[in-house]
Amino acid sequence: MLNLVTGGAGFIGSHLTERLLQLGQRVIVIDDLSTGREANLQAVLEAGGLELIAADMADDRLLADLLPRVDRVFHLAAAVGVALVAKQPIEAIERNVYPTQLLFEHLRRELRRGHAITCFLASTSEVYGKNPKSAWREDDELVFGATTKPRWSYGVSKAIDEFLALGCHRQYQLPVVVGRFFNVVGPRQSPAYGMVLPRLVSAAMRGEPMIVHDDGQQQRCFAHVQDVVTAVLALMETPAALGQVVNIGSDQPITILELAERVRLRVNPAAVIEFQSYQQAFDADFEDVRRRVPVLDRLHKLIENRPQHTLDQIIDDLAAQMRQAATESL
Repeated sequence: MLNLVTGGAGFIGSHLTERLLQLGQRVIVIDDLSTGREANLQAVLEAGGLELIAADMADDRLLADLLPRVDRVFHLAAAVGVALVAKQPIEAIERNVYPTQLLFEHLRRELRRGHAITCFLASTSEVYGKNPKSAWREDDELVFGATTKPRWSYGVSKAIDEFLALGCHRQYQLPVVVGRFFNVVGPRQSPAYGMVLPRLVSAAMRGEPMIVHDDGQQQRCFAHVQDVVTAVLALMETPAALGQVVNIGSDQPITILELAERVRLRVNPAAVIEFQSYQQAFDADFEDVRRRVPVLDRLHKLIENRPQHTLDQIIDDLAAQMRQAATESL
């Protein structure tokens, strides 16, 4: 089986690519390497079965050449991180919407030729916006802030991606699964784009202040990337998942301050936690969501999926990978 993974040199994409290769499948990765890194795939590039194309996936000719020989698509390419979106909302919208539109145009073209390519669309919990419910189900309403606040542009653009994917399934019976990721974490995740756990681990390792935004009482759920990859692959093998939107992640909330304390104890007990306002970290009109917790009933109904990694294991895995990377860079 030949799989196309867009954004396959990124954090989640590289782990997915490795797993597919371990299963004996072939993989083509398209990645513009703007936030992904070829080094994320170094261990498997030399083993065979992988073709890495360093290019923008919004390339009509490239997709026209590749898709006729592809069996499945995992579309993970997207803008990355709250910090990047807050600073560059136009780039985030353009990188999320047009490449997805182009991809689904080509998938429909292949379908008309009798070539049905199953597609996984990676979406995000950001599409729920600031829905006030304590836990979010896939059919809950999407509640976004004002257009004057760029923070919401990411969730809106990914919601458009979902509408495109689900519209293709409804109108053309294109086989597609939409997965909404909730705070996926683990080795290779970079602190550069505002991701909270690698940012805290990196600061603790360096003996720098561990910055917690606002009062630290925001609640999040963290899932190990390997558990998420397992769920994605299982959903792609489940016919009942086609045309569905599925929350993917952990449903065990922890406050960001509690997370920082956990990281401090496991990585560097001498580290200091400091607080910073959203205005200092991002901009004057930044808005955040206090609680982000998924309801996973649909996921558990579709597949046999339970996380294999505890939060402590997640912290330890990420810290070990960061230490190794720091040693190799010397």
